[in-house]
Amino acid sequence: MKKYKVVQWATGGMGRNCLRALIDHPAMELVGVYVYGADKEGKDAGTIARREPTGVLATRDVDEILALDADVVIHAARLAPPYGSHDADILRLLAAGKNVISINGYSRPQHWGGERVAALEAACRTGGTSLLGAGLNPGYAGEQLALVATGVCTAVDHIEVVESVDCRGVRSPDYVFKILGFGTEPGSVNPNDPAWGPASSLNGMYAEVLSTMAERLGMPLERVATEHRVFPASTDLQIGAGFIPQGRVSHFNWRWRGIVHGPPRLTMSIHWYMETAHLDDPHPPLWRIHVHGQPGVRISLDLEKRAGDTSPTSAEQIAVAGTVINAIPIVCAAPPGIVTRPLASPFNFGFAHPSPD
Repeated sequence: MKKYKVVQWATGGMGRNCLRALIDHPAMELVGVYVYGADKEGKDAGTIARREPTGVLATRDVDEILALDADVVIHAARLAPPYGSHDADILRLLAAGKNVISINGYSRPQHWGGERVAALEAACRTGGTSLLGAGLNPGYAGEQLALVATGVCTAVDHIEVVESVDCRGVRSPDYVFKILGFGTEPGSVNPNDPAWGPASSLNGMYAEVLSTMAERLGMPLERVATEHRVFPASTDLQIGAGFIPQGRVSHFNWRWRGIVHGPPRLTMSIHWYMETAHLDDPHPPLWRIHVHGQPGVRISLDLEKRAGDTSPTSAEQIAVAGTVINAIPIVCAAPPGIVTRPLASPFNFGFAHPSPD
């Protein structure tokens, strides 16, 4: 059985779950771990992932990672404004001969053209490597589920993907309040200002998702418009990351609209909420997909953990790791360049449960 030599880059909430999945998977050989925090430097990867020791120690030295013999790097760095701020590290990894899977964007950098995509393509040529965007959010519901659903349609007028994420359990104050923007004074920010921190992190990622959808559907995407909204807390809120006073932002509705021949044809709508007061449905599914067409299609989809799993890891976190694991053979087999995730990247039983040699 072929084993893939893998590096885990960053071990925050999502990265740690990817690391755990890599350690557990029989087709993966963990060869390196890159961390940002000094408190994790030098620790065994197994300790970070709540697993048995692996012998692989975490490092903050990028040159150590570049020197490793590795097939692929799982890039799970935290969102940081503006979108593309991680390009420098990804360019170095690609040029050093490592394929890269990102869980935060890079669905279709070709959308931007110009110097940015040229630099990514040049790094891929130099290293003989490929870059692929995977992960769960953004991408999966729009780039795969919604597009497959259109296969029964004779006409498609509009596709809407709505994601609803309960953020109350997120415990990092820096991430919740500084990166995501919860707790701000609603009147002090314009969520549709592309220079505002959270918007500058997210707009580029989701523009690429809509670009991918449009390209797959043969739609001539003219532009991506934003219709972002913020909602104030209806009462004082005690959440995992701290405290949000009444009247401060407790709910974001991020909306990106893909304009095709005038009207919007594609919509990505994401609710990040710390209370359910501003939701139409107080118990929303993770995703709602509505294909307006002939015939129309409606899908409501949730994720759940295996019965008996009492670990603190959420089903969504496990799913991020799943999309990454299932994408590794794809990116490693691809010719050098930027790879668009295929319409399906299913679980492979033989890959996860190989027969004994």
